[in-house]
Amino acid sequence: MFGTEQTPITFLARETLVRPCRFGMAWATWPEYFTGYSYMINYRRVFLRNMSAMTGGLVLTACGGGSGDDAATSAASNSTNGVAKSAASSRSSSSGPSPDGTTIPSATSIIDKSGIVWTVVGGVVYQNGVPASSTSNVSLLLWYGGLIFQVGTGGQFYAWNTIGAWYGCSDPRVAVASTPGTFYGMNGHYDYTFTPAQIVSMLKALSCTIYRVGCVNAEPQLTAVKNIAQALQTAGLKTFALIDAGMYDTNGKLYTSESIAYSQGYSNGAAVAATLMPYGVTMYECGNELTRDSSIIVNSAYAGNKPSDFNNTNWPIMRGLMRGMIAGVKSVQPTAKCAINFTVVDIAAADCLWNGMQPDGSRGYPVINWDITTWHNYQVYGDIFDIGTDGAGPGINLPVYCKARYGVPFMLSEWNANPEDTETVRASYVTEQLGEFYQARNTDNIQSVMLYELDSGDDTYGVVTNAAVPIQPTYNALQSFADANAD
Repeated sequence: MFGTEQTPITFLARETLVRPCRFGMAWATWPEYFTGYSYMINYRRVFLRNMSAMTGGLVLTACGGGSGDDAATSAASNSTNGVAKSAASSRSSSSGPSPDGTTIPSATSIIDKSGIVWTVVGGVVYQNGVPASSTSNVSLLLWYGGLIFQVGTGGQFYAWNTIGAWYGCSDPRVAVASTPGTFYGMNGHYDYTFTPAQIVSMLKALSCTIYRVGCVNAEPQLTAVKNIAQALQTAGLKTFALIDAGMYDTNGKLYTSESIAYSQGYSNGAAVAATLMPYGVTMYECGNELTRDSSIIVNSAYAGNKPSDFNNTNWPIMRGLMRGMIAGVKSVQPTAKCAINFTVVDIAAADCLWNGMQPDGSRGYPVINWDITTWHNYQVYGDIFDIGTDGAGPGINLPVYCKARYGVPFMLSEWNANPEDTETVRASYVTEQLGEFYQARNTDNIQSVMLYELDSGDDTYGVVTNAAVPIQPTYNALQSFADANAD
């Protein structure tokens, strides 16, 4: 989360924000190098209340079309189309979705969560008897994780999106196990009053082996995070470094070009990596919820599953900043792993960046292929394994989609219940979610789940008070699960 609640920001004058929230660089009103947390909790509450109005499930969309060799253009004949319509009409949408994992063949049709009947006739894919974009030589149609996939005779898989395109991917059914050692994680902040030694002690008590903490190329942030990383390295723990650069200059103005944003990102990435590399830091998250910045998301209540959810004009600024941070890190530390962060259901944003596209569908722009996919998932967004989006559409398994599309490890770098929940409700949610995450870690390459957060300064998110006293029963829920389920 860390300061992504744009809605309340639109009602505040820039000069009224004397101290921004911790990890607040995604907020449009703050200069790049400011971080703190005075305003964090109230804004998050408002943002989550707004998000709670966004119910239902996902009809997956993404940015533009494009077929591979086995999904080339094909004109179906009228007679073939008639066969497809006949097959589609043979099953009623009232029968509900097909079982997960259904394929054609051996089934003759698939019903998705929207009641659409999918068929394959003569190697062409049909939706309710109408060709599903341009396909040919399709040998298999798969319903998996709330998504439709097809594979041609050449063996390449493609994932369907509802704007009429097939995106290349891997077989989503193939289990990909995560690397042990960083599954249980925690969020924190550079300006905690805890000493690095105290942070280490609290992490160990909770069996957390990775700690997410952010900074930019500015003091006192950089030195504070360096000291934390040094203490973690000595204790055999890992630092997940958030490079918390934003898209605004010191006057709070949006950068005016992709090249300027790139330069700012590069300088931050290089400086942070140079400072932290000696202390065992190998993973860097390049930006925090930038897709939710008010200059990028058209409406903060939008889920991010449609390209039109994002501002086409300002998109290059975000892309430039992300590209710059990755390039800066790798100029200093070529083997480092760089993550790009998304939240809610920002699949359209991820696909645009991965494919080098603008939200308007135009192509040929710089591609961002990250090493780790990171996501933020709070209770109000919905279950990450069946997550919904704008309107009342069906849900999808987000880690499955990311595994198949991007082929890199998946991390939840922030997750928690709603801020207004009681600790009893929060403890139950933590236990339930950890059970789901743990089960999927060896099938969907879920590398780490980092709870937000160690100390929130109040009773909304933290598991300890600012006096390091455990907040119960949430603390015990986290500790007990980790003790009973080894990484």
